[in-house]
Amino acid sequence: MDLEVLIGNAIREVRKWEGGFGPYDRHASTHLDTDQVAGVLDEYTGRLRNNYPFFHPRYAGQMLKPPHPAAIAGYVAAMCINPNNHALDGGPATAEMELEVIRALSDMFALRQPTLGHLTSSGTIANIEALWVARNIHPGKSIAFSADAHYTHSRMCEVLGIATRKVPSDESGRMDVSALRRALRDGNVGTVVATAGTTGQGMVDPIDEIVAACQEYGVRVHVDGAYGGFYVLLGTSEFLSAETRRNLRAISRADSVVVDPHKHGLQPYGCGAVLFADPSVGRFYKHDSPYTYFTSDKLHLGEISLECSRAGAAAGALWMTLRLLPLTREGLGEVLAACRRAAIKWQELLAESKLLSPVGEPDLDIVTYFPSGGAASASEVSKASQSIFERGMAGDDPVFLSTLRVPTRRVRFGKSPIRRDKTQTVVLRSVLMKPEQEHYVEWLHQKVEKLAAG
Repeated sequence: MDLEVLIGNAIREVRKWEGGFGPYDRHASTHLDTDQVAGVLDEYTGRLRNNYPFFHPRYAGQMLKPPHPAAIAGYVAAMCINPNNHALDGGPATAEMELEVIRALSDMFALRQPTLGHLTSSGTIANIEALWVARNIHPGKSIAFSADAHYTHSRMCEVLGIATRKVPSDESGRMDVSALRRALRDGNVGTVVATAGTTGQGMVDPIDEIVAACQEYGVRVHVDGAYGGFYVLLGTSEFLSAETRRNLRAISRADSVVVDPHKHGLQPYGCGAVLFADPSVGRFYKHDSPYTYFTSDKLHLGEISLECSRAGAAAGALWMTLRLLPLTREGLGEVLAACRRAAIKWQELLAESKLLSPVGEPDLDIVTYFPSGGAASASEVSKASQSIFERGMAGDDPVFLSTLRVPTRRVRFGKSPIRRDKTQTVVLRSVLMKPEQEHYVEWLHQKVEKLAAG
């Protein structure tokens, strides 16, 4: 069904519901001149053209994925009502939907039941809540995360006044478990953040071994699956390595998990989620309000979240999407499988190329590579990568990539390292999170090869 039809049907149903409360006149202060509206709308849509084509498979730059039409229609319908999921008196219907999707996400990760969780306005807010709970459980102890973990953890720990411990990554960009064990020996670490899908190269930390080490030392585990968490749906798929499948399954043993439906969950911004395996952490959120929480004795979502006002439309959109594309291998999992197949195909093309070389093997759907024709040092590779990135966006037939700084030791011509005149090297990065890119990979590769050839 077309997006326009979906939105039209959704708005009509909302208008029918509104009509049941009787007619009324809108206040004159909100009336607008039709011609003025048309002019401003033209200006607005004109300015929106100053964007990259995030929807198109030729866009393989950042982690930007168009929301599914069902999510857009669901969001627009709820937005017309504008529910606030902070309290049940602000959004009773969408609050129920939120609890249902949280249960579905918990089941997806096979977390111990019952869990406690809620949606958030972003992955950053979801992570800050998990770190805040970690601080309250182990006050005075530090949070450990890998050198390749998202920068939000160091920033949010600074906001929360928590000491941090940065654990080195291995040659592939995953947390070094031996280094982690050394960091745990002094007893000063309270929680370890394991990443399921680093935002640089999409690598999955050795979560299975991390959980085992943390259990040995009595340390909590928080999994940041903001980017790659939904790949647990491919936990038995041949498209993922046995090691990646094992580590994704190990998320079930974590103390808390974050996942972003506005990434691989086909949702509009912003929609994150935080889940806690132990519902008793709700005690840290306990507070009172003199003017909310009065319509029901049931749990109000604001009683278990740090955010106050929060769009109920986000819950409604996710609920509608998951009813149509459920959290199964055959549902949303098929979307992820296409993205993963795209990454595998491009990795094969890179391995055969005389102009481009891969940087490691991708765990999920992010491919990193560099121009290898004639470049022999970190400085030369960085300059050539930046040139391809900039030239790719120019002209009438553009390709949209991104760049990434990686430790130079990861950049190799086959088995031979490049000359390390710099500790960091700029390489090219392609995020293949749109399923349509499965059928567009060869075009992307040929386009980048042409740029690499000069």
